[in-house]
Amino acid sequence: MIDLHAHASSPSAAALAARMPDHAEQARAMAARYRDPRTAAHMARVQPEWEHRLTDLDTRLAHMDAAGVDLQVVSVNPGQYYHWADPDDAMALTAAINDDLAALVERRPDRFLAFGTVALQHPALAAEQLANVMDRRGFVGVQISTQAGGTDLSDPAYEVLWNAAERHGAVVFLHPLGCPQMTERLTPAYLNNIVGQPLETAVALSLLIFTGVLDRHPELRLCVAHGGGYLPTYLGRSEHAYRVRPDSRTMEHPPGHYLRRMWFDSVVHSPGVARALIEAVGSDRVVIGTDYPFDMGDADPAALVDAVAGLTDEARASIYRGNAERLLSLTPPDGTVL
Repeated sequence: MIDLHAHASSPSAAALAARMPDHAEQARAMAARYRDPRTAAHMARVQPEWEHRLTDLDTRLAHMDAAGVDLQVVSVNPGQYYHWADPDDAMALTAAINDDLAALVERRPDRFLAFGTVALQHPALAAEQLANVMDRRGFVGVQISTQAGGTDLSDPAYEVLWNAAERHGAVVFLHPLGCPQMTERLTPAYLNNIVGQPLETAVALSLLIFTGVLDRHPELRLCVAHGGGYLPTYLGRSEHAYRVRPDSRTMEHPPGHYLRRMWFDSVVHSPGVARALIEAVGSDRVVIGTDYPFDMGDADPAALVDAVAGLTDEARASIYRGNAERLLSLTPPDGTVL
């Protein structure tokens, strides 16, 4: 299998950030998401083990082997997006992250590829960084969040980033960091993650669709974490609005058309939800994800896919590997896997 949703942390960037003046305030803001005492206690227990798994190669390989993952596309832990950084600091932080990801890939190029990191809060800089990432060995695209500093991906400022992604053939892996505007409401019971992640993704995708971004960028290759959040499995409401409301016909095609141009990982935790995702976008648009090493991930994605009713062996094989090979351009026309 090929796992497109797996994380690593960057010790170099963490050490660099700790010396920056704004870091302490931002660390407190991040901790506020886990203010529920039960959540805070659980995080204190599990974070040392998570950090070990995020940084230790042998442990990572053992988990990959246990899950049947042959190749992992590694992206940074979203807690290291560092969207608070000014341009100079952002350049240093993203360089450190990408260097650490490159070092991981270089240690086992037979087992790892990488989604690089860009300074999403500075769109023009992010576009330059994307171009640089795509020149690095083993990098196949970039991971970005669903917004930065309150600016949505549908903002015209991001046209330069979408242009760069199309021009360089980069896969853009879309991974949220909670739902920032809902942090207070979603504090209890880890709801910032449980509800915030899929909610934020549904909003981001809806904005990209309904504002015409995807009409302007038909070659954009988006891969979306957590099965695309709530949008694919509740697509009927968006499709209905497109049919009956003239103010919702703001793009060239119905919403489902755009979803079927994206790819979605399998981290949905339920065979029924996976089935609904496949019905919405097609089995050729779903790829494996584990969200390694976190407890909200899926340590056995094959079991989930195997439990989806009605899938053919060919469809399962595509989800396990074939779809990712096509998305990442790992399979040339003769069918040989690179």
